[in-house]
Amino acid sequence: MSIGNTQPPAFKAQLKVPHCPPRYSVIGVPVSKTDYAEAIDFLISAARNRQTALATALAVHGVVEATRDAELGRRISAFDIVTPDGQPVRHALNILHGARLTDRVYGPTLMLKLCESAVKYNIGIYLYGSTQKTVESLKRSLEDRYPGLRIVGAEPSIFRPLSHDESLAFAERVERSGAVIVFVGLGCPRQEHFAFEHRDLVRRVMVCVGAAFDFHAGNKRQAPAWMQATSLEWLFRLSQEPRRLFRRYAVTNSVFLWSAFRQYRQVSSRRHYG
Repeated sequence: MSIGNTQPPAFKAQLKVPHCPPRYSVIGVPVSKTDYAEAIDFLISAARNRQTALATALAVHGVVEATRDAELGRRISAFDIVTPDGQPVRHALNILHGARLTDRVYGPTLMLKLCESAVKYNIGIYLYGSTQKTVESLKRSLEDRYPGLRIVGAEPSIFRPLSHDESLAFAERVERSGAVIVFVGLGCPRQEHFAFEHRDLVRRVMVCVGAAFDFHAGNKRQAPAWMQATSLEWLFRLSQEPRRLFRRYAVTNSVFLWSAFRQYRQVSSRRHYG
């Protein structure tokens, strides 16, 4: 059930929307060379101009999944922004393409920074994903953190793909709410499929933020800042959920490292032989 008010935001007409940040291949997946400031500028500008835009934040798991699933890879290629959510993905951009990024663009932090900007510009946001309890806790947490934040709709996932009629009804709820940014928290790759499949119905800025719903609702702990900065967040998360995450990290991290090494050798060879 949707919760929230329906007060529409004020907009300025014909705002200039910045160009999408450039994207470069990381083991075959296009990842944006971007930072928080640039990503937020693009997404907020698109929202204020009522333009459709898709964004997601991919860590190693998401990048590897996109190489294994051709349809997922094709859909992610259609996103406007694919931020380097994980430090290893940022390092790959720097090493392979000379990106010189000093930080990743982490989905949970991106969500908070977008909410902060939404208050500044009186932008309504919509939350979709997780359970009723989580989405209600998330709504309260964000409103407490950002006084004046207009969460005009919030609803849980039904934990299966929506039928055509359900998709139409969802798009209508978003339209009635007046929201122009929709945060999707379904986990990768479900959230990317959802955003892509609904882009022509919802016609809003949709941002896939994964575990941000659980983190900001207080369901899960985030890794200490020093572990995030030193590419050890995976170890912290593994310690929290070993059964669920062991195979993911054991397999996908190895695949990513080997694939990135092969790409590095190819890039180095091209540079050497010019």
